Amino acid sequence: MDKVIFHIDVNSAFLSWEAVYRVKHLGGSLDLREIPSAVGGDMAMRRGIILAKSIPAKKYGVKTGETINEARQKCPELLVVPPNYGLFEKSSAAFIDILKRYTPDVEQYSIDEAFLDMSGTAGLFGPPVKAANEIKDRIRDELGFTVNIGVSSNKLLAKMASDFKKPDLVHTLFPDEMEKKMWPLPVSELFFVGRATAKTLFKLGIKTIGELAAADPHVLSYHLKKQGEIIWGFANGVDMSVVEPIPPENKGYGNSTTIAFDVKDAGTAKMVLLGLAETVAARLRQNEVKAEIVAVGIRSSDLGYASHQMILETPTNITIEIHRAAARLFDELWKGEPIRHLGIHTSRMKEKDTARQLSLFDKTDYEKLERLDETIDAIRKKHGIDSVKRASFAVPNKVDHMSGGISREKRTVDYSRLDVK
Repeated sequence: MDKVIFHIDVNSAFLSWEAVYRVKHLGGSLDLREIPSAVGGDMAMRRGIILAKSIPAKKYGVKTGETINEARQKCPELLVVPPNYGLFEKSSAAFIDILKRYTPDVEQYSIDEAFLDMSGTAGLFGPPVKAANEIKDRIRDELGFTVNIGVSSNKLLAKMASDFKKPDLVHTLFPDEMEKKMWPLPVSELFFVGRATAKTLFKLGIKTIGELAAADPHVLSYHLKKQGEIIWGFANGVDMSVVEPIPPENKGYGNSTTIAFDVKDAGTAKMVLLGLAETVAARLRQNEVKAEIVAVGIRSSDLGYASHQMILETPTNITIEIHRAAARLFDELWKGEPIRHLGIHTSRMKEKDTARQLSLFDKTDYEKLERLDETIDAIRKKHGIDSVKRASFAVPNKVDHMSGGISREKRTVDYSRLDVK
């Protein structure tokens, strides 16, 4: 049976989802997709980055990842709207739900991308291009936003095809089409080729994907090590990966936060770390695993970055243990510079029932701490994350007791305070 793989990519996802919500649910008449617009972080919270932009904004040179100030220098009339991650998550779920009506083999690659293994479905939905157009049109008609769909015999070529001309289109890229459709493209457009790799390839005289495909793989390996072999295979359409409906187990759990103000004292920094430990440990407990390694990362106000890690004597998912380890790492790492970003990462996962190494000198009742954390998790799940707070967060302060990830101000948007036209 010939493999048939689809890659579905929502066109300007965050911006499209926001545009649809404003028009269909808030009664707005201005479609953000039709004007120079972008979804951007809160500049006051130091997250002033372009997260998604409209096609008209792209024509001005506005790029995802640049600052709002940089974008407005290119396009002074750019309309920037705040992100609403609660809306984005619901839109993503609705998008994936439609895909699962066509095949159970759906791999969600990101919040706005998915791979489908459509092999053997021609009897149900017709030839691949017909099925792809049906899915594309159904998403547009039922949910109000558009997608691009790439069709091929493997995931790599399907993903490359979905990046061809946008929006609301289906493209094929089968192996016999690579010479015409893919090889003339700049090598920087090949999946897994970043800026540094592209720069190295340019120095080697390799400017197109076709030139990369024809290059000597030994020369590529010499200059780019293992990555050279991988991208040579990609340029030749080689990809043996399969669509994985069940995501692989996490090898680590972490969380980080950009702080709205410069942190200049250890006490405040450790409060932020406690909020991060709360969220990281809760995820460990939810997935019934424990971590043996804890790491802390610090980004200073001048954007310098440093990290430090330690191996715990016993794997744990207890909040206070993770926080103590993080606080110790912080004391060893921090040199007194103003801090704008903190993170905790855990790794080397162990099963929940991993035995604890006991010490004659440690009188801590760890079973009691585990039961306490599990009870708090249950209360927060039922009554909300603010239903239980540690006493250290009871007094008003500028630190969230459950820090990191998608911050509160990005989960919901107060549209009554916005001029929705």
